[in-house]
Order: sequence, then C-alpha cells, then structure tokens
Amino acid sequence: MAGLRLGPLLRYADGSSATVWVEASRPCTAEVRCASGARGSARTFQIAGHHYAIVPVSGLTPGTAEAYEVLLDGVPVWPPPDSPFPPSVIRTPDPESVRITFGSCRRAAAPADGEDPVGPDALDALAARLAAAPDAEPPDVLLLLGDQVYADETSTAIRDRIAARRGLGDPPGGQVADYEEYTWLYHESWLDPGIRWLLSTVPSLMIFDDHDLIDDWNTSAAWRAGMRATAWWHERLLGGLMAYWVHQHLGNLSPAELAADPLYAAVRETPDGTDVLRAYAAQADAHPSTVRWSHRRDFGRVRVVMLDSRAARVLDEDGRAMLDAAEAEWFEEQVRGARGVCEHLLIGSSLPWLLPHLVHDAETWDALLCRGVRGPRWARFAERLRQKADLEHWSAFPESFAALADLIAEAGTGPGAPAGVYVLSGDVHHGYVAEPSWPDGGPDARVLQLTCSPVHNSVPPALRLGFHFGWSGLGRALGRLLLRHGRGAPTGFAWRRTGGPWFGNQLMTLTLRGRSASLRVVRAWPDGTGKARLETVEESSLTSP
Repeated sequence: MAGLRLGPLLRYADGSSATVWVEASRPCTAEVRCASGARGSARTFQIAGHHYAIVPVSGLTPGTAEAYEVLLDGVPVWPPPDSPFPPSVIRTPDPESVRITFGSCRRAAAPADGEDPVGPDALDALAARLAAAPDAEPPDVLLLLGDQVYADETSTAIRDRIAARRGLGDPPGGQVADYEEYTWLYHESWLDPGIRWLLSTVPSLMIFDDHDLIDDWNTSAAWRAGMRATAWWHERLLGGLMAYWVHQHLGNLSPAELAADPLYAAVRETPDGTDVLRAYAAQADAHPSTVRWSHRRDFGRVRVVMLDSRAARVLDEDGRAMLDAAEAEWFEEQVRGARGVCEHLLIGSSLPWLLPHLVHDAETWDALLCRGVRGPRWARFAERLRQKADLEHWSAFPESFAALADLIAEAGTGPGAPAGVYVLSGDVHHGYVAEPSWPDGGPDARVLQLTCSPVHNSVPPALRLGFHFGWSGLGRALGRLLLRHGRGAPTGFAWRRTGGPWFGNQLMTLTLRGRSASLRVVRAWPDGTGKARLETVEESSLTSP
C-alpha cells in the first residue's frame, strides 16, 4: 500500500482550480477530494527512486474554503486521524483583498537538545497562530524568497546520514552531494508538523537563492570557474536543480502551465524520469538562457513576478548582468503588461534592489575595480574581496541595477500605472523598508523596497552594527569615497530607509485592497513554554498620500 512520505503542499489556488503536491512511498494514483465534490487525480512520476505527483483540482467555487483529503490508490492518507491541527483547506482567494506573507532564509532543524541559538522559527509560529484561531484570516499566499534549504550548512542529523552513506572525509564533506541527499533536506524542512500543516493549507510561491545550491552561487565568472574545477560541484549542481524543479518549481505553475510544459510531460511519459530531468538540469547549467525559472502569478488586480536573480546571471566581466537577455525581455513584458491591469505590482527578488548606502556603494566600487578601471592589481584584489565579502547583489551589477530602476519608474508612471510597485526581498538577515526618490518627482506609484529576512536564522552582532552603520550619514560619506575611487557615478536617484532595521526571525505581510496597501512586520519570540508567538513590530499604511 502506498504511503504519504511528504506533503501535501497546496501550491496554487485561483477562483476555480488548485494544485496539490505530494510525495508517495511507491507508484500510485494520488487523488484530492473536497467536500463539495471538487476533485482531481494524477499518477505519480519517478525521479531517482522517489515518487511524486502534483494533482490539479478543478470544480472549486470562488470565495470559498473547502476542506480536502488526499488519497493514494483510493486509500485516505491525509489528514492524519490523530492530527492536532484543523482540517487542511483549499481557499479560493478574494480578488478584492489580497494578503501576501513573505520572507526568506529558513534553516529547518533546531538542535537536538531543544535549545535553538537562532531563536524560534517565524513560519512555525505563524502555523501555531493560525491553528489556534481557525477563524483568523490567513495569508492568500506565502512568498518564500530563497534559501528554503541549506545545502552547504547541514544539521547534525543530516551529517549523520551523510556519514553513514558515504563518509565525511571527501569533499563536499558534510554538505549534500547529490539528488538523494537533497531529498533529505526537503524532508527535514517540510515534515515539521506545524510547517507541514501550514503548507497544506496556504498556497505558496518559491524561488531559490544561493544556499539552495551553495553560498554565493554565481558570484562571478572566477567563482564559477573555480567551482567547476572541483570534482564534486557538477553532481551537486545537477542534484540541486533537479530537486528544485521537483520540490519547488513545479508548484509555481498553474494547471494550464503544467499541462503545456514539455519537460513535465516528458518526465511523466517515461517510467523513470531521472535521465530526462538530469539532462534538463545540465542544459540549465550549460545554457542558462534556454531555461526560465522566473514565474508570474496574478491575484485579481495584484501581479506578483518572482524573479530568478541567481541562475539567469551573465558573469562575463564585459557584459555582466543580473539577468540574461531572454530573462530580461520576459521580465520587462510582465512588468509593462501590468499597466492598466493591476493596482499593485510586486517584484519578488531574493536579493534586495536597494541596500544600505555604504553596502551599495562598496559593491558598485568593487564591480568597477573587477572590470579593471584601476588596473589588474586592483582587479585581483577586488575579485578576492567580492567572493570573501559576498558582494554580489543588484548593486554589484551596476547596469542591471540602473535598468531595474528605469523599468520600475516607467511602470509606475502615467495613465494606468499601479498604485504601488514593491520589490520584495530577503537574503540579508534583517528587515527594512527603503523608499527611492527621483529628482524630477519620480513615478506616480509608491515605490518601496521591502526586505524581510530571516524566517529562521541569525546574524552576528558585528553584522548588525555594520548594517546600522551602512545607513548612517558617515557610512554614506564613506561609500561616496569608495565610488569616487572606482571612478563610478552616483545613481540618478536617492533612497532612504523608512522602516527598520529589524532583526530576529520575522515575516512581512502586505494587505492589498483596491489601490490601498498596508504592511505588518511580525517577529517570533519564545512564549516561555517551549513554543513561539508572533509579536507585531511594525504596522503601517503604504498608500501614497
């Protein structure tokens, strides 16, 4: 009899359809049934000895919340009979009011002794809050903006499994090495009871960041050449991209997109799709412009564009760009297509667009030195610094930074412009709100950088001080000196921090109604009983005056 190994994850939901992702213990037919009669089924497909299905559900009624069950070969496997959580539901969103909760950087496992040095998990605390108050208004979608798993910073339990499988003496040691070990990370992350229930009842959109593969993934051409010279990186990269496609990317697609996806069809048509998916991952590495991981979702008159700011990079110093030409063209189409259609445009980028001023200028300075503006000796120094200090955000790609600013200004200006354009990001292990301003008055829309990280991780005290200093007047002056040394020009606009910085494990929620928007920032705190509670640290309106 087939068992449920992982899931269910409710990934997509609109007014009439949904998708539910599961992993089963053996080949079977997965089925989702709702009380109203809405249902769907799918046969599992096989990757590296694992069996998955993503079930399209049709016949849903707009504006409803329906409890559902999962069956494998006709046998109910979800919800568990002894579950302490409310029934999992498929909630069709209200297009007039959209709640979007987001964050990034979630290390899954607490230490075995129960003492967690990074504090309580904000996603777990959200699950506890919603489970304790079934009438509470849940998010319409979770945006998980990278570092869903940490391939390079594994828990004791994962390292023990690696030691038993292949030993820790050879590279990559205690880091994951291939697809099979990646599946352990997803099990560790998604089998936590609260997280499992939360992901079964709140739809989610996901995009990778560096730790999903390795810290500072695709920092530079020199970084990539060094990694390709190792004996273990190729298998790690293929395993990571394959695991991402199975566990994260498939669920980002609508039922119609799934039905039209040639890779999904090819994997399902063969008894074992491992070789097909492996070839696709190899193509994604060798020719990134032929594969698109970015995706778009519309919630009524709210558009969310989730942007791949890792795999789509162009790393040659002469043409360095955050997005290759094909990816940039697709992105521009999604942004420009929001005019007259959407009241709010949300751009999900794992990496912040607007950083503390000193950090921004230091990254731009470093990028200019790497191009050779101060000669080869400075270029070599700058490359070492870039890799050591993680100088690889949007500001380290100066032309891409400016192009994004121009596109946002264009999208937010003139008739049909949305009320707000918000860049949602994580990565930097603290939260803040930054607002740009243009000399000519700028776009009509409210433009904001909203950064929320981590969900469950930490930042050393020295970095906390550094982030504070980066926003300061002295930090800004130091940044200008660095930029002058790199023979760089200031940006054509300014920005200032209008909220934060906030530290600790946190989530942000945007509530969008018509042309109004509000923001809530919550932080997870221990409640004294070994569990966690969410405390609001900021609540404000984002609507333009």
